[in-house]
Amino acid sequence: MHELSLCMSAADIIREQAEQHGIARVTDVWLEVGALADVEESALHFCFDIACRDTVAQGCTLHIDVIPAQAWCWDCSREAEIMQHAGCCPHCGSERLRISEGDDLRVKSLEGE
Repeated sequence: MHELSLCMSAADIIREQAEQHGIARVTDVWLEVGALADVEESALHFCFDIACRDTVAQGCTLHIDVIPAQAWCWDCSREAEIMQHAGCCPHCGSERLRISEGDDLRVKSLEGE
């Protein structure tokens, strides 16, 4: 379950950002999850609650935005959005794609008081 390590890293970023901006309690967090990050949304929620326990983000509301992955097609030399590892280029149908982004997790924003 790599969701826990991802959430622990996100919790560190949230804590640092809250400290930098003088936020005493984080109320909402928005995460961007790449379509190819191979995370289960329910596991992500569960692990996020664990990672944020006893921090300024404990009890905050987690919002998850799944974003399409970007890939480069070797055959037609165009960028393409894909939502799964076994994707094909929507322009030419090739399966020869190089993933350029969309297999990660990012803290997009947070709100607090």
